[in-house]
Amino acid sequence: MSTRRDPLTFGVLGTAGIARDAVIPAIAASDHAVGAVASRDGDRAATFAEALSIPQSYDSYEALLTDDRLDAVYVPLPNGLHAEWTTRAADAGLHVLCEKPLAVDAAEAREVVDHCEDRGVTLMEGFMYRYHPRTERVFELIDRELDDVRTVSSAFRFPLYGRPNDVRLDPALAGGSLMDVGCYPVSIARAVLGEPDRAYAHANDTRDDGVDTELAGVLEYADGRSARVASGFDTQLVQRYRIDATNGWIEVERAFDAPDDEPVEMTYEIDDRRGVETFGPVDQYRLQVEHFADCVADGTAPRTGGEEAIANMRVVDALAESAAEGGAVDVS
Repeated sequence: MSTRRDPLTFGVLGTAGIARDAVIPAIAASDHAVGAVASRDGDRAATFAEALSIPQSYDSYEALLTDDRLDAVYVPLPNGLHAEWTTRAADAGLHVLCEKPLAVDAAEAREVVDHCEDRGVTLMEGFMYRYHPRTERVFELIDRELDDVRTVSSAFRFPLYGRPNDVRLDPALAGGSLMDVGCYPVSIARAVLGEPDRAYAHANDTRDDGVDTELAGVLEYADGRSARVASGFDTQLVQRYRIDATNGWIEVERAFDAPDDEPVEMTYEIDDRRGVETFGPVDQYRLQVEHFADCVADGTAPRTGGEEAIANMRVVDALAESAAEGGAVDVS
Protein backbone atom coordinates (compact mmCIF):
# COMPACT_ATOMS: atom_id res chain seq x y z
CA MET A 1 0.00 0.00 0.00
CA SER A 2 1.16 3.51 -0.70
CA THR A 3 1.64 5.93 2.16
CA ARG A 4 -1.75 6.80 3.61
CA ARG A 5 -3.13 9.96 2.16
CA ASP A 6 -6.27 11.95 2.55
CA PRO A 7 -8.62 11.39 0.81
CA LEU A 8 -8.70 7.60 0.84
CA THR A 9 -8.93 5.60 -2.35
CA PHE A 10 -11.02 2.44 -2.02
CA GLY A 11 -11.02 -0.81 -3.92
CA VAL A 12 -14.28 -2.76 -3.97
CA LEU A 13 -14.23 -6.56 -3.87
CA GLY A 14 -17.30 -7.69 -5.78
CA THR A 15 -20.25 -6.13 -7.55
CA ALA A 16 -22.98 -6.63 -4.96
CA GLY A 17 -26.12 -4.53 -5.04
CA ILE A 18 -25.29 -2.81 -1.75
CA ALA A 19 -22.00 -1.66 -3.24
CA ARG A 20 -23.65 -0.40 -6.42
CA ASP A 21 -26.66 1.25 -4.83
CA ALA A 22 -25.39 2.49 -1.47
CA VAL A 23 -21.71 2.37 -0.55
CA ILE A 24 -20.03 3.36 -3.81
CA PRO A 25 -22.34 6.40 -4.22
CA ALA A 26 -21.65 7.25 -0.56
CA ILE A 27 -17.90 7.15 -1.12
CA ALA A 28 -18.27 9.25 -4.27
CA ALA A 29 -20.33 11.83 -2.34
CA SER A 30 -17.63 12.11 0.33
CA ASP A 31 -14.09 13.45 0.06
CA HIS A 32 -12.94 9.94 -0.81
CA ALA A 33 -12.99 7.91 -4.02
CA VAL A 34 -13.35 4.42 -5.45
CA GLY A 35 -10.30 3.61 -7.49
CA ALA A 36 -10.99 0.03 -8.56
CA VAL A 37 -13.50 -2.80 -8.52
CA ALA A 38 -12.92 -6.53 -8.92
CA SER A 39 -15.08 -9.48 -9.90
CA ARG A 40 -14.29 -13.07 -10.77
CA ASP A 41 -15.96 -12.19 -14.08
CA GLY A 42 -13.79 -9.62 -15.84
CA ASP A 43 -16.53 -8.45 -18.19
CA ARG A 44 -18.88 -7.95 -15.27
CA ALA A 45 -16.27 -5.90 -13.44
CA ALA A 46 -15.61 -3.76 -16.52
CA THR A 47 -19.31 -3.09 -17.09
CA PHE A 48 -19.79 -2.28 -13.42
CA ALA A 49 -16.81 0.09 -13.43
CA GLU A 50 -18.01 1.90 -16.53
CA ALA A 51 -21.51 2.36 -15.14
CA LEU A 52 -20.20 3.85 -11.89
CA SER A 53 -17.25 5.81 -13.32
CA ILE A 54 -14.67 3.68 -11.52
CA PRO A 55 -11.31 4.08 -13.28
CA GLN A 56 -9.99 0.51 -12.96
CA SER A 57 -11.50 -2.97 -13.02
CA TYR A 58 -9.93 -6.36 -12.33
CA ASP A 59 -10.93 -9.92 -13.18
CA SER A 60 -9.86 -11.27 -9.78
CA TYR A 61 -9.88 -10.11 -6.20
CA GLU A 62 -6.19 -10.98 -5.93
CA ALA A 63 -5.31 -8.56 -8.71
CA LEU A 64 -7.10 -5.67 -7.02
CA LEU A 65 -5.16 -6.23 -3.80
CA THR A 66 -1.89 -5.61 -5.64
CA ASP A 67 -2.98 -2.13 -6.80
CA ASP A 68 -0.65 0.19 -4.90
CA ARG A 69 -2.88 3.19 -5.57
CA LEU A 70 -5.41 1.91 -3.05
CA ASP A 71 -5.56 2.71 0.65
CA ALA A 72 -8.55 0.60 1.70
CA VAL A 73 -11.00 -2.01 0.51
CA TYR A 74 -14.73 -2.38 0.91
CA VAL A 75 -15.86 -6.02 1.18
CA PRO A 76 -19.52 -6.65 0.21
CA LEU A 77 -19.03 -10.33 -0.68
CA PRO A 78 -21.29 -13.15 0.58
CA ASN A 79 -21.00 -13.71 4.34
CA GLY A 80 -18.93 -16.86 4.04
CA LEU A 81 -16.18 -14.97 2.15
CA HIS A 82 -15.84 -11.98 4.46
CA ALA A 83 -13.13 -13.40 6.72
CA GLU A 84 -10.91 -14.69 3.91
CA TRP A 85 -10.87 -11.49 1.92
CA THR A 86 -10.63 -9.21 4.93
CA THR A 87 -7.50 -11.01 6.08
CA ARG A 88 -6.05 -11.07 2.56
CA ALA A 89 -6.64 -7.34 2.24
CA ALA A 90 -4.91 -6.82 5.59
CA ASP A 91 -1.97 -8.86 4.30
CA ALA A 92 -1.76 -6.34 1.45
CA GLY A 93 -1.61 -3.51 3.99
CA LEU A 94 -5.09 -2.23 3.15
CA HIS A 95 -7.59 -0.94 5.70
CA VAL A 96 -10.91 -2.79 5.56
CA LEU A 97 -14.55 -1.74 5.69
CA CYS A 98 -16.37 -5.08 5.68
CA GLU A 99 -20.10 -5.65 5.42
CA LYS A 100 -21.76 -7.32 8.36
CA PRO A 101 -21.36 -9.95 9.61
CA LEU A 102 -17.58 -9.88 9.73
CA ALA A 103 -17.30 -13.67 9.89
CA VAL A 104 -19.34 -16.86 10.09
CA ASP A 105 -19.01 -17.11 13.88
CA ALA A 106 -17.33 -15.42 16.84
CA ALA A 107 -14.26 -17.66 16.73
CA GLU A 108 -13.57 -16.74 13.12
CA ALA A 109 -14.28 -13.08 13.90
CA ARG A 110 -11.63 -13.19 16.63
CA GLU A 111 -9.11 -14.61 14.16
CA VAL A 112 -9.87 -11.84 11.66
CA VAL A 113 -9.64 -9.08 14.27
CA ASP A 114 -6.34 -10.37 15.62
CA HIS A 115 -4.98 -10.69 12.09
CA CYS A 116 -5.87 -7.10 11.22
CA GLU A 117 -4.35 -5.85 14.47
CA ASP A 118 -1.15 -7.76 13.72
CA ARG A 119 -1.02 -6.14 10.28
CA GLY A 120 -1.66 -2.68 11.69
CA VAL A 121 -4.74 -1.93 9.58
CA THR A 122 -8.05 -0.39 10.57
CA LEU A 123 -11.01 -2.78 10.52
CA MET A 124 -14.64 -1.70 10.61
CA GLU A 125 -17.86 -3.68 10.30
CA GLY A 126 -20.56 -2.01 8.21
CA PHE A 127 -23.44 -1.39 10.61
CA MET A 128 -24.39 1.87 8.92
CA TYR A 129 -27.42 2.63 11.11
CA ARG A 130 -25.09 3.32 14.06
CA TYR A 131 -23.91 6.49 12.27
CA HIS A 132 -27.32 8.02 11.57
CA PRO A 133 -28.08 11.16 13.63
CA ARG A 134 -31.35 9.58 14.72
CA THR A 135 -29.52 6.65 16.29
CA GLU A 136 -27.15 9.02 18.03
CA ARG A 137 -30.15 10.98 19.37
CA VAL A 138 -31.72 7.75 20.67
CA PHE A 139 -28.62 7.05 22.74
CA GLU A 140 -28.58 10.63 23.97
CA LEU A 141 -32.14 10.22 25.27
CA ILE A 142 -31.26 6.88 26.86
CA ASP A 143 -28.27 8.39 28.63
CA ARG A 144 -29.92 11.61 29.75
CA GLU A 145 -33.61 10.92 30.25
CA LEU A 146 -34.58 7.25 30.46
CA ASP A 147 -34.46 5.57 33.84
CA ASP A 148 -33.71 1.86 34.10
CA VAL A 149 -34.22 0.50 30.58
CA ARG A 150 -35.85 -2.93 30.99
CA THR A 151 -36.57 -4.28 27.52
CA VAL A 152 -35.71 -3.86 23.86
CA SER A 153 -37.85 -5.34 21.09
CA SER A 154 -36.55 -5.28 17.53
CA ALA A 155 -37.29 -6.88 14.17
CA PHE A 156 -35.90 -6.76 10.65
CA ARG A 157 -37.80 -8.76 8.03
CA PHE A 158 -38.22 -8.43 4.28
CA PRO A 159 -39.67 -10.56 1.47
CA LEU A 160 -37.06 -12.63 -0.37
CA TYR A 161 -39.06 -14.38 -3.06
CA GLY A 162 -38.40 -15.48 -6.62
CA ARG A 163 -34.63 -15.69 -6.15
CA PRO A 164 -33.87 -19.35 -5.42
CA ASN A 165 -30.15 -18.88 -6.10
CA ASP A 166 -29.74 -15.86 -3.82
CA VAL A 167 -26.57 -16.17 -1.71
CA ARG A 168 -28.66 -15.42 1.39
CA LEU A 169 -30.31 -18.83 0.94
CA ASP A 170 -27.01 -20.72 0.61
CA PRO A 171 -25.80 -22.44 3.81
CA ALA A 172 -22.31 -22.85 2.31
CA LEU A 173 -22.03 -19.04 2.23
CA ALA A 174 -23.38 -18.52 5.78
CA GLY A 175 -26.82 -17.47 4.60
CA GLY A 176 -30.03 -17.19 6.56
CA SER A 177 -32.13 -14.38 7.97
CA LEU A 178 -30.30 -14.25 11.29
CA MET A 179 -26.96 -13.65 9.61
CA ASP A 180 -28.35 -11.29 6.98
CA VAL A 181 -30.72 -9.04 8.92
CA GLY A 182 -31.11 -10.56 12.39
CA CYS A 183 -27.71 -9.19 13.30
CA TYR A 184 -29.26 -5.69 13.31
CA PRO A 185 -31.80 -6.38 16.08
CA VAL A 186 -29.01 -8.10 18.01
CA SER A 187 -26.82 -5.04 17.52
CA ILE A 188 -29.36 -2.52 18.82
CA ALA A 189 -30.30 -4.76 21.77
CA ARG A 190 -26.66 -5.06 22.81
CA ALA A 191 -25.98 -1.37 22.25
CA VAL A 192 -28.80 -0.48 24.64
CA LEU A 193 -28.67 -3.27 27.23
CA GLY A 194 -25.12 -4.58 27.02
CA GLU A 195 -24.09 -8.20 26.68
CA PRO A 196 -26.80 -10.79 27.47
CA ASP A 197 -26.22 -13.86 29.58
CA ARG A 198 -28.44 -16.35 27.74
CA ALA A 199 -30.27 -16.65 24.45
CA TYR A 200 -33.23 -18.64 23.24
CA ALA A 201 -34.48 -18.86 19.66
CA HIS A 202 -36.91 -20.65 17.40
CA ALA A 203 -36.38 -20.76 13.63
CA ASN A 204 -38.05 -22.08 10.48
CA ASP A 205 -36.60 -23.07 7.12
CA THR A 206 -39.65 -22.48 4.94
CA ARG A 207 -37.73 -22.95 1.67
CA ASP A 208 -35.99 -26.20 2.66
CA ASP A 209 -32.66 -24.60 1.73
CA GLY A 210 -30.77 -25.37 4.91
CA VAL A 211 -30.91 -21.85 6.35
CA ASP A 212 -33.37 -20.07 8.62
CA THR A 213 -35.90 -17.95 6.78
CA GLU A 214 -37.70 -16.96 9.98
CA LEU A 215 -36.25 -16.56 13.46
CA ALA A 216 -37.54 -15.22 16.76
CA GLY A 217 -35.35 -15.00 19.84
CA VAL A 218 -35.13 -13.80 23.41
CA LEU A 219 -32.00 -12.46 25.05
CA GLU A 220 -31.91 -12.87 28.83
CA TYR A 221 -29.97 -10.81 31.38
CA ALA A 222 -29.12 -12.00 34.86
CA ASP A 223 -30.72 -8.91 36.39
CA GLY A 224 -34.08 -9.61 34.77
CA ARG A 225 -33.84 -7.35 31.73
CA SER A 226 -34.55 -8.85 28.31
CA ALA A 227 -34.62 -8.29 24.58
CA ARG A 228 -36.72 -9.79 21.82
CA VAL A 229 -35.24 -10.05 18.35
CA ALA A 230 -36.73 -11.29 15.08
CA SER A 231 -35.66 -11.67 11.47
CA GLY A 232 -37.07 -13.19 8.32
CA PHE A 233 -37.39 -13.48 4.57
CA ASP A 234 -41.06 -14.55 4.49
CA THR A 235 -43.08 -11.42 5.31
CA GLN A 236 -43.31 -7.87 4.13
CA LEU A 237 -40.69 -5.30 5.11
CA VAL A 238 -40.50 -4.34 8.76
CA GLN A 239 -37.51 -2.81 10.49
CA ARG A 240 -38.16 -1.32 13.88
CA TYR A 241 -37.18 -1.24 17.52
CA ARG A 242 -38.76 -0.15 20.79
CA ILE A 243 -36.93 0.60 24.02
CA ASP A 244 -38.93 0.45 27.26
CA ALA A 245 -37.82 1.94 30.58
CA THR A 246 -39.50 2.51 33.91
CA ASN A 247 -40.30 6.12 33.00
CA GLY A 248 -40.98 5.88 29.27
CA TRP A 249 -40.22 4.45 25.87
CA ILE A 250 -38.66 5.19 22.47
CA GLU A 251 -39.89 3.78 19.14
CA VAL A 252 -38.13 3.87 15.78
CA GLU A 253 -39.55 2.71 12.44
CA ARG A 254 -37.48 2.17 9.28
CA ALA A 255 -34.80 1.74 11.87
CA PHE A 256 -31.83 0.25 10.07
CA ASP A 257 -31.87 0.81 6.30
CA ALA A 258 -33.19 4.37 6.60
CA PRO A 259 -33.89 6.19 3.31
CA ASP A 260 -31.43 8.90 2.32
CA ASP A 261 -33.90 11.01 0.36
CA GLU A 262 -36.68 11.69 2.87
CA PRO A 263 -37.05 12.54 6.55
CA VAL A 264 -37.31 9.89 9.25
CA GLU A 265 -38.81 10.08 12.73
CA MET A 266 -38.33 8.92 16.29
CA THR A 267 -41.28 8.78 18.71
CA TYR A 268 -41.01 8.76 22.47
CA GLU A 269 -42.86 9.23 25.72
CA ILE A 270 -40.71 10.05 28.73
CA ASP A 271 -42.06 11.17 32.10
CA ASP A 272 -45.51 11.67 30.54
CA ARG A 273 -44.03 13.93 27.86
CA ARG A 274 -44.75 12.64 24.36
CA GLY A 275 -42.67 13.79 21.43
CA VAL A 276 -41.92 13.15 17.79
CA GLU A 277 -38.53 14.23 16.44
CA THR A 278 -37.90 14.46 12.71
CA PHE A 279 -34.50 14.06 11.08
CA GLY A 280 -33.83 15.43 7.64
CA PRO A 281 -32.54 13.26 4.78
CA VAL A 282 -29.03 12.01 5.39
CA ASP A 283 -26.85 9.35 3.78
CA GLN A 284 -25.88 7.11 6.70
CA TYR A 285 -23.55 5.16 4.42
CA ARG A 286 -21.61 8.35 3.75
CA LEU A 287 -21.41 9.04 7.48
CA GLN A 288 -20.13 5.49 7.95
CA VAL A 289 -17.44 5.99 5.30
CA GLU A 290 -16.37 9.29 6.83
CA HIS A 291 -16.13 7.73 10.30
CA PHE A 292 -14.02 4.93 8.86
CA ALA A 293 -11.70 7.41 7.15
CA ASP A 294 -11.36 9.45 10.35
CA CYS A 295 -10.38 6.31 12.24
CA VAL A 296 -7.79 5.44 9.59
CA ALA A 297 -6.34 8.94 9.83
CA ASP A 298 -6.33 9.05 13.64
CA GLY A 299 -5.43 5.41 14.30
CA THR A 300 -8.51 5.02 16.50
CA ALA A 301 -10.96 2.12 16.80
CA PRO A 302 -14.23 2.54 14.87
CA ARG A 303 -17.54 2.59 16.70
CA THR A 304 -18.34 -0.70 14.96
CA GLY A 305 -14.82 -2.08 15.03
CA GLY A 306 -13.47 -5.54 15.52
CA GLU A 307 -14.25 -6.09 19.20
CA GLU A 308 -17.84 -5.00 18.61
CA ALA A 309 -18.09 -7.46 15.70
CA ILE A 310 -16.88 -10.32 17.90
CA ALA A 311 -19.37 -9.46 20.65
CA ASN A 312 -22.26 -9.30 18.21
CA MET A 313 -21.31 -12.66 16.73
CA ARG A 314 -21.25 -14.28 20.16
CA VAL A 315 -24.94 -13.49 20.52
CA VAL A 316 -25.73 -14.51 16.93
CA ASP A 317 -23.93 -17.81 17.59
CA ALA A 318 -25.97 -18.43 20.74
CA LEU A 319 -29.25 -17.72 18.95
CA ALA A 320 -28.28 -20.05 16.10
CA GLU A 321 -27.27 -22.81 18.52
CA SER A 322 -30.51 -22.49 20.46
CA ALA A 323 -32.60 -22.58 17.29
CA ALA A 324 -30.75 -25.71 16.13
CA GLU A 325 -30.73 -27.63 19.40
CA GLY A 326 -33.62 -26.24 21.44
CA GLY A 327 -33.46 -24.70 24.89
CA ALA A 328 -31.63 -21.64 26.15
CA VAL A 329 -27.90 -21.27 25.47
CA ASP A 330 -25.30 -19.35 27.46
CA VAL A 331 -23.70 -16.48 25.58
CA SER A 332 -19.97 -17.01 25.79
